[in-house]
This record gives sequence, C-alpha cells and structure tokens, in this order.
Amino acid sequence: MSEPLLPSSSSSTESADALPAPALPPAPAAAALPAWVSWGGGALAVLTLASLLLAWQSLSRQQSLERELVQRQEASQAQAAEARTVAKQSEALMRDTAAKVALLDARLAEVALQRGQLEELIQSMSRSRDENVVGDIEAAIRVAMQQTQITGSAEPLVATLKQADERLQRYKQPRMEGIRRALARDLDRVKAVSVVDVATLTIKLDEVVRMAEELPLVGVAEAHAELRRDDPARAANRERERKARLEREAAAAAADGKLALWWWQATQQLSDWGGLVWGEARTLLRVTRVEHPEAALMSPDQSFFLRENFKLRLLNARLALLSRQFDTAQADLRDTQETLARYFDARSRKVTSVAELLRQVAGQARAVSVPRPDDTLAALTAAAAGR
Repeated sequence: MSEPLLPSSSSSTESADALPAPALPPAPAAAALPAWVSWGGGALAVLTLASLLLAWQSLSRQQSLERELVQRQEASQAQAAEARTVAKQSEALMRDTAAKVALLDARLAEVALQRGQLEELIQSMSRSRDENVVGDIEAAIRVAMQQTQITGSAEPLVATLKQADERLQRYKQPRMEGIRRALARDLDRVKAVSVVDVATLTIKLDEVVRMAEELPLVGVAEAHAELRRDDPARAANRERERKARLEREAAAAAADGKLALWWWQATQQLSDWGGLVWGEARTLLRVTRVEHPEAALMSPDQSFFLRENFKLRLLNARLALLSRQFDTAQADLRDTQETLARYFDARSRKVTSVAELLRQVAGQARAVSVPRPDDTLAALTAAAAGR
C-alpha cells in the first residue's frame, strides 16, 4: 500500500517545487520521514532501473530474433522456391522416366513373348526330332524282329540294336539314356541265346547231297568195285616183290648149276599156274556177312533210285530248315540216317563222314526262340509319350 503513495508524493513534491512555495513556518524536527521510506525509494529506483534494463535487453533480443526469423523466413522461402523448381523438374523427369519405363516394360514384355515363342519353337523342334529318332528306332527294331522270325537267326535283331545304340550315342540326349540302358539289356539277352545257324546247316546238307553219288553200297557189286579200286596198288607191290624174289632165286640157281636152274624154273612155272588157278577159283565164291539182306539183293536200277530217294530226303530236310519247320527236318534226317546205315557200307570213310555231317545237322536243327526286346520297346513308348 506504501508503493502507490510514493509517486503521488513525489509528483506533489515536484509540483510544489514548480510553483512558488509559500512561506511556511519551519516544520518541527519531530515531522522528519522515517529511514525505511528512503531505503524503499532507493530500492524502488534500482528495481525500476533494472526493469528498464531488462526490458531494453528483451527488446533488443526480440528485435534480433525478429531479424533472424525474417532472414530464416527469406531463406526458407528461397529454399521452398528452389524446392518447388526442383520438384517440378523431378516431376517432369519422373514423367519422362515413367514413360521410358512404360516403353521398356512394353519392349520387355514383347521380348519375353518372343523368347517364350522361340523356346516353344525350339522345344517343339526338339520334340519333333526326338519323336523322329524314337519312331525310326522302333520301326527298325520291329522290322528286325520280323526278319528274325522269318530267318530264325538273331543277327538282324543284334545288328539293329547295335545301330540304334550307336545312333543314340551320337545323338547325346539325356532323356534317351533310359533307351540306351534298355538296348544294352536286350542286346545282352539276345546274344546269350544260341540260335540255329541255318546257312551252315544247309551247306552241310548240300555237301552230303554232293557226296551221295560217291557213297558205296553194301551190295556185292559195290564191294567188288571198291576192291578193284584198291587192287592196283597192292598188285603192283606184289609184282615188284615177286620179280625181286625171282631175280634172287635165279641168281642162286645159276650159281648151283644147270640142273638146279631147270628145277627152279619148273617149280616157278608150277607156282605161277597154281596161283592163277587159285585166283580164278577164289573169284567164283565170296562169303560176306550182310545184316540187311535187301541191301545185298539190290539191283543196279534199284541202287540208282535208292540214291535219288536219299538225295530227295536231304533236299526235303534242307527246305524244312529254310522254312523253319524243324520237326519235318528232323523226321527227314532220321530217315536219311536209317537209309545210310542200312544200304551203304559203314566201313567206308565217305559213309562215315556223311554220317557225321548228318548227326551234326540233326543235333543243331532245333527250334530256338529269340527273346523279344520288350525293355527297349517299353522305353521307346515311354520316350514317345514324353515321360
């Protein structure tokens, strides 16, 4: 309450000083101001001065802040303008970039489409090539199977399987490895089968047919013919031996005298006459053991027809082998072996060799089934189906 009264007192004091002061009687000493009032006035003056300083400092700071804010605002506006310019440029660049990206996307889509079409074309071409290879191999194997059934030989099938394996080896496709493994298995299985070599058997039968005219019969005429074919060599040897013996004896008799020479000549003449008589007598009668009487009593005409029938049986067996009728061939071979054993001389080397050939042909002429290449056909079917 004392602080508002001070200004009024000071103002009244100032106004009183301004006006001419009336003459007042001097105040008494007891009316002097207290000390705290002067101290309060001084403190108030100091506070007022401090407030003024603080206010002036605050005003200066505020003005500096305002200038800084203005500068910052101007800088911000310049930056904002620059940012708007950059944003416009970025927007234009973005539109250009978006247009370019859209164009690139379109071109990329077109390239992707062309690549897809090209891959499909390549795959279709590859599938077509694979299908052609598979189809060719399957057709070749089926033709080889038919040839094997017709000829009875496994050579056509073996050759076809080898050619197919070589073709796939040159082709070099991983999806064809299963077919190659199946080809290897079937090839081993076909090679393991011992099939009938019809060509070799027919050659042996042709050789027997060629030798049929030279085979000696069991009959007496054939036996004498064989003896006559053998006699010249033995007769020549005997004649040489006889001449050598006569020369030695003649030399010995000449050394002994004329009587001994005459006696030797007489005995030699008797010996020659006796040998001649004995040779002629021996040809009159011949004892031979014949197991089959019909063979010994066969006439020359019958022997001709016997040989012809023998050759016809051999030719029938040959035709049966070529037509894969092994039962018929075995029957004809048995008949020819029986005919050979009954009507032909078993002591002849030609008859023995013919009998051996017939035995070999009869032992090899049997039906042997060549295994089918089922694994290869299954692998080809799976490859053609795309699995």
